[in-house]
Amino acid sequence: MKQLGDQSRPKRVLNRESAALAGVLAALTVLGVGHLAAALIDPAASPFYAMGASVVDHTPHALKDAAIRRFGSNDKLALFLSMAAVMVVFAAILGVLERRRPLGSVLLILLGGVVLGAALQRPTATIWFALPTVVGVVAGVVVLRLLIGCGSEGRANEPVARAAVPTNDGPVADADTSVTVGAAASGDVAANVQGKASRRRFLLLSAGVGAVAVGAAVAGQWIGARLRDVVADRAGFVVPRAVPAAPLGAGARLAVPGLTDFVTPNDRFYRVDTALQLPALTSGDWRLRIHGMVDRPMQLDFDQLRQRTAVERMITMTCVSNEVGGELAGTAVWTGYRLADLLAEAGVHPEADMLLSRSIDGFTASTPVSAVTDGRDALLAVGMNGEPLPIAHGYPARLIVPGLYGYVSATKWVIDLELTRFDRAEAYWTERGWAAQALIKTAARIDVPAAFATVPAGDVTIAGVAWAQHRGIDAVEVQVDDQPWQPATLADEYSTDTWRQWTWRWTATPGAHTLRVRATDRDGITQTDRRTPPFPDGSTGWHSRVITVR
Repeated sequence: MKQLGDQSRPKRVLNRESAALAGVLAALTVLGVGHLAAALIDPAASPFYAMGASVVDHTPHALKDAAIRRFGSNDKLALFLSMAAVMVVFAAILGVLERRRPLGSVLLILLGGVVLGAALQRPTATIWFALPTVVGVVAGVVVLRLLIGCGSEGRANEPVARAAVPTNDGPVADADTSVTVGAAASGDVAANVQGKASRRRFLLLSAGVGAVAVGAAVAGQWIGARLRDVVADRAGFVVPRAVPAAPLGAGARLAVPGLTDFVTPNDRFYRVDTALQLPALTSGDWRLRIHGMVDRPMQLDFDQLRQRTAVERMITMTCVSNEVGGELAGTAVWTGYRLADLLAEAGVHPEADMLLSRSIDGFTASTPVSAVTDGRDALLAVGMNGEPLPIAHGYPARLIVPGLYGYVSATKWVIDLELTRFDRAEAYWTERGWAAQALIKTAARIDVPAAFATVPAGDVTIAGVAWAQHRGIDAVEVQVDDQPWQPATLADEYSTDTWRQWTWRWTATPGAHTLRVRATDRDGITQTDRRTPPFPDGSTGWHSRVITVR
């Protein structure tokens, strides 16, 4: 009899679902290992944070404003969730592409190059910022190859033996006509056993990789969480005794349910900034450098700062991203030191017209020197509403300049003040097309009734706030549908640097109505009805609300 040799079948290929899982776990490894490595260098070098910061830097203005309008102070959480969703989809595709050829590994390395570039472009980056991404990508590629290889072990079917079969025409049939015998059956059983073992190995390895990746990320967060030190430092920080702000008179605060509080609590104060990860800066580590076009460059720590006279000032702040009728405005009692006094100590050169402030995370803002030295209460603030600055609002020190949008004045976590000129330097948002100088525009908002509310016919109270910082509000008017404008009653003015509450009594008639409001500042300028977006120097237009009267 003639015995035929064994014939092998193709190697088993991992199914798409398992390959997609392998890709996701590889990406998770990149982020987890990279985050752990970054904790040993600088948390800002974390691949996830570096990529997120790059997305923020390059997001079109319209999309950025839409995100702030839609998510408010949760815009960063929305960004992280969006990035995570995109990462999962992309990583799954990488895993599927890796099934037969290492295409997924190649793409993962290319993506790592993009993240590497983003990390090295951070304002505080050094060459060491490259290490977390490199280490993370290497680990991710190893995991991807390991998982794909583990899941692909074995053959599609084990070798099948063919037996010689006698025939009437001769002692041995041709190989093409032979039939499988017991060896073939035993081969199928072995293939099934080996396939199940391979799947178990893949699942166990996947679980192990996932646990290690998550553990690395958690460890990185724990090691790099100097934020715990900052929390403890803030808890022990004593707000300096200060020359108190003028008391808020009863006439400045109207007792209307639903009307915005005159003073905004810290936990409800809006937050808009570029920091995806809160900077970890203690009061002991903090230093403020004043340099550039000055006679006497200075560096101050908190002990030196406390030797100076602190003041309290009530000031309303507004974000340039605030849409018409938006809530990105708030008033607080700020405790700090007058910037004009600090600059006078340094001796500013007459030709210097820009104060370029820098945060510890690299953010910069360009403030006109004239806005700091013209007598207004521009502050280096260290306290907010009687407490140390919240970490999210700039602890241990930030700038406050009445009358200017925050992006050109309100640098948080400030560590550097450079006196320079607008024709020599640009700040963070100016480099991205926003105006180099931006006075807060006159605005009014309806708080009561709520949008699309239903109210009973008869006497209805319309109320809200208006602001024109450092100029002051002179008048507020309300219009119902296309009827003539009616003067609202203003609360007492606390100062020109704060908003002003207003109210108007309306005899409401049944039906749907549109309410509009506009304000006039002390310069005699009334808000325009022309609606413009926040870019490049603040929104304009009348706020309106539609309500139903029954």
